[in-house]
Parts: sequence; structure tokens; C-alpha cells
Amino acid sequence: MLVSSFGLLVLLQGLLQLAFGAQMQTIPVGDVKAGHRLCGAVVSDTQIATAGVLSAVLLGLWVIERWTRLGRAMRAVADDGLAASVVGIDPERVILWAFAMGSALAGLAGILVSLETNIEPTMGFNAVLKGIVASIIGGIGSIPGAALGGLLLGLAENLGIWKLPSMWKDALAFALLIVFLLVRPQGILGRKGERV
Repeated sequence: MLVSSFGLLVLLQGLLQLAFGAQMQTIPVGDVKAGHRLCGAVVSDTQIATAGVLSAVLLGLWVIERWTRLGRAMRAVADDGLAASVVGIDPERVILWAFAMGSALAGLAGILVSLETNIEPTMGFNAVLKGIVASIIGGIGSIPGAALGGLLLGLAENLGIWKLPSMWKDALAFALLIVFLLVRPQGILGRKGERV
């Protein structure tokens, strides 16, 4: 499934390039301001809004996963699809809901990223790789773990390029992934016995 998903991603990127061209586009977000100083760093209004939307989405996902019927069904199907179907849960319908929610969140992430960077057909590939790394570091299947993994990955990359050239940013991310795969393969909030 993962390989076919990457194949579909490459196909869609190629179709977008055929339809709209490969040139970069930008979304105007108003006048450029100096930003806000926070612990020696400059943070823009767009970055603050993105962090606020991210926090709201993560809280919403956590509430859905923990306290709704759909969330319980998703956890049941993730644990054992056959047992879930025995107790009356339709795994195909739950998977469809999970796919729809994931697609909507990916679209929201694309919009938020495009406010901060240029828009091009291949802009999402790097984000997909970093998302996979963050979810492995945090613990596969854990929403708080994915958030913690993303935060740790972002801190490691940005603190690392404080002393190293910025071209090493991706190398730092994958070095951190290798360390976690060797030392704690289940991730920060993953359960013992789970391996990637």
C-alpha cells in the first residue's frame, strides 16, 4: 500500500505539472511585517496562525479518537479488523472515514504550508517524508506521539542547522530516524513490542 501510495503521488504530481506547468507560484498573504521576537527567533503572523490551527486540529483528532464512536471503531479496526467486524463494526466503512479524514488533513496541511513557502507540484514530497519520520519517532498509531515526534524533529533540524550548514537539515532528520530505529524502534509513545 505504501509503495502504491507513493506511485500515485508521483503520478498526480506529473499530471499537475502537465496541467499547470512546473513554475513556482506564491499566495499573497498581505504586507510583509517584521514578525515577533520569541526567544531570539523571529516568528511571523502566518507561523503563529499555523501553530494555532495545528493545535486545534490535534486536539480535535485526539477528542475524536478517544471519545467518539468513530474513534473507538477506528481503534478497534486498527487493533484487529476481524474481531471488530465480529462485534458489528464495518471495517471498510471505518477505513473509508479514516482515509477521508487523512485526505482532508493533508489538504489543510498543503494550504498552511503554501502560505509560508512557494507552491509547486512537488512541494508535498518532502513533507510526506518528514511526516513519516515524525510518526515513527513519536510512535506509529499515536496522535500525541506523532505531534511529539514532529516537535522533536523540528527542534532537532532547526537547532542542528544553527551550527551546521542548512543543506544538512534533511540529513539530521534521517540521522535522528536511524537513532530511534536502533535505540527505540517503537517510538517515544509506542507500546513495547511494536516495531516499524
